[in-house]
Amino acid sequence: MLTRKQHELLLFIHERMKEVGIPPSFDEMKDALDLASKSGIHRLITALEERGFIRRLPNRARALEVIRLPESIAPGLNSQKKFSPSVIEGSLGKPAAPAKAETAPINIAADNNETISVPVMGRIAAGVPISAIQNQTRTISLPMDMIGSGEHYALEVKGDSMIEAGIFEGDTVVIRRGNTANPGEIVVALVDDEEATLKRFRRKGASIALEAANPAYETRIFGPDRVQVQGKLVGLIRRY
Repeated sequence: MLTRKQHELLLFIHERMKEVGIPPSFDEMKDALDLASKSGIHRLITALEERGFIRRLPNRARALEVIRLPESIAPGLNSQKKFSPSVIEGSLGKPAAPAKAETAPINIAADNNETISVPVMGRIAAGVPISAIQNQTRTISLPMDMIGSGEHYALEVKGDSMIEAGIFEGDTVVIRRGNTANPGEIVVALVDDEEATLKRFRRKGASIALEAANPAYETRIFGPDRVQVQGKLVGLIRRY
């Protein structure tokens, strides 16, 4: 029988290893579980190891292996703590493939009039100047039940820094405007009032970490006064 915190930590480690192939750091675990110090993480890791859920591998940094998962959390692994974008997929006369559980496409009926016009504000990637997302280039019509309430805009993705989150170059991301985010959410972040980037939002103590979903890119850490959240990712459009 695991405690709630032990459940949360085991699930977080498992999901992180599925996403990036390596276990999270102790700082990341501490932030994810909202603990005050890493000593609490050490106790939880020891308890999980003693109960046979994880194994620490010797002589390797950040070396944890998930051995098994309790039945109480195994059925819901794909629905927790991981962004699953709503995807509108184009089709060129090809038969519809079975939808995958994590990125099920939305089928838009021809007579569906419940749509909203969303401005496309340019491209976004690491290193793109903020001016690139301040000029409207066109608009797209999206089903209201895809994006929900609030003010939205769309951006075309350039680069491969978020490929392991299912976001590829050429995709169009739909962003709900806002200036706050929870750890783990994918956001548009403005750095130093001049650089806009699409990254996963994390906290490192008093600092903010912008994390790529591609091991080829390093996590970038900034002081809280250097980063402004411009909105959260709520949808994804992919054309074929």
